Amino acid sequence: MSFAALLALPALADNVVTSHALSLIGEPKYPEGFAHLDYVNPDAPKGGSLRLSAFGGFDSLNPYIPKGSPSGAASMAIESLMDSHLGEPSAEYGLIAETVEYPEDFSWVVFNLRPEARFHDGSPVTAEDVAFSFEVLRDQGRPFFRYYYRNVSKVEIEGERRIRFSFDETGNRELPQIMGQLPVLSKAYWADRDFGATTLEAPMGSGPYRVVEVEPNRRIVLERVEDYWGSDLGINRGRYNYDSILYEYFADRTAVLEAFKGYVYDYRTENSSKDWATAYDFPAAKAGDVITALIPHSRPTGMQGFVYNLRRPVFQDAALREALAYAFDFEWANENLFYGQYKRTESFFSNTDLASSGLPSDAELALLEPLRGQIPEEVFTEAYTPPSTEGGSIRQNLGMALQILKDAGYKFENKELISPHSGETVSFEILLADPQFERIVLPFARNLERIGVKVNLRTVDTAQYENRFRSFDYDMIVGSYPQSESPGNEQRDFFGSEAADRLGSRNIAGIKSEALDKLVDAIIFAESREALVTATRALDRVLLHSHIVIPQWHISANRIAYWDKFGMTGKNPDYGPDVMSWWIDADKAARLDGKYK
Repeated sequence: MSFAALLALPALADNVVTSHALSLIGEPKYPEGFAHLDYVNPDAPKGGSLRLSAFGGFDSLNPYIPKGSPSGAASMAIESLMDSHLGEPSAEYGLIAETVEYPEDFSWVVFNLRPEARFHDGSPVTAEDVAFSFEVLRDQGRPFFRYYYRNVSKVEIEGERRIRFSFDETGNRELPQIMGQLPVLSKAYWADRDFGATTLEAPMGSGPYRVVEVEPNRRIVLERVEDYWGSDLGINRGRYNYDSILYEYFADRTAVLEAFKGYVYDYRTENSSKDWATAYDFPAAKAGDVITALIPHSRPTGMQGFVYNLRRPVFQDAALREALAYAFDFEWANENLFYGQYKRTESFFSNTDLASSGLPSDAELALLEPLRGQIPEEVFTEAYTPPSTEGGSIRQNLGMALQILKDAGYKFENKELISPHSGETVSFEILLADPQFERIVLPFARNLERIGVKVNLRTVDTAQYENRFRSFDYDMIVGSYPQSESPGNEQRDFFGSEAADRLGSRNIAGIKSEALDKLVDAIIFAESREALVTATRALDRVLLHSHIVIPQWHISANRIAYWDKFGMTGKNPDYGPDVMSWWIDADKAARLDGKYK
């Protein structure tokens, strides 16, 4: 072991770990007191402006409450106890917290705050602020916070800069990290303000930027804090180099792209395969003033798919859910709509070693066998693969769908599919927020109509979609389950029975299963990486064979475009480009301004 690795190991005293960092996968990469991340330029020049785009609108700058349509940009002013970076999965380093302490059974965690940590008004960040933040987020914040912090049984202030969180269970390795992610708010600032109300006054924080200009639904401008207390911390040095960051808001995605072409903003991540293939041949791109790059990444791609809402009676029949998947022709869509850019997703944990494949291993069977009879039998006998037209045709797949439905008691009469449960035609609505997705959904809907299913496609504005999404007021949506390389407590929110009935949860499918609850607990309380991988693969199998989604696609690369005004090291972290580690090249920016402004 290298000397640097030895330095990175946490200190042990009376079975209590004291460390500068937390990691769920091995030891932290960087030792205590490290100078900077290895992909940044620690001496990057400060200056210039980064202009970004945002889709939709906003009427509030408080992103922590359920009311309103908040702008996420305001959260750049708020810091957490610990921070992560794109070069190291599942690790957090002290930010406001200088060190963290926890026992071997993870029954509590203590954070020791940095004496130099300051809010933007110059007041110190104290344990009182941390306790207030926890309590106000739990009691008045979005429902997510109550659920995320539900294992905290006690909060104790042990000094001006020392705070302890005790937990109601032991062995949950993720709980210290969950508390490390706590956004820290100023108790004094909120003393005479209503935290639960929407506001266009940006909450005061302690971060590298503060909000200085707001035009609701149009723009937000942040400026760099010149005397930012944390500028020389290893996690920050060489980052946050722009003097200002401007977010321009657009109500139409076509307008967003056209604004980029017109030098209205500087950087974009391209999410449309069609635009990536066809839209970047405009004059500035041909002249080399706009750079496009496909940057591979190793981050988990999770699951995106057509998500059934199992709260709806029509989708409580697993046979129907399985059959409808045969109407989605990914191969045709990838060739004709996506320019061959995507891979079919076959796991809730795609692009990781957590994804299941083949039949269950002996270790997985040790978890699955006690659940036999509570989970689909196919988990034990079949390797899951989504329906495919490769080597076949959509007509054959639709025939297979009708056979599954016939075996389950459905009838195909007068070109309509009749449910054996309701005696009525099978019909449902697909809810969308993005009109650009209609071109993808419409062929799927037409295929469904060929097997007698009546589908209504409805596209609504962002605010209406958010309200319906939060209240589970939909039949089917295009939804996603983002994952990490160290899954844990968030799986309860994705798939837990309790979350199915909790408005605002991320159990968007509404699945309830004691078997899934047990597998999620096996993930949360896994005592080793091997045990975690085994439990996650077992969960993955059960989810796939439960047919709660029709898997769509993923890409293991970032498609980015930017105006050639930046300086950068050329080193991209494993999880994708970190634009906050770039800087403005003054000469390049001046040339572009002279040419295009």
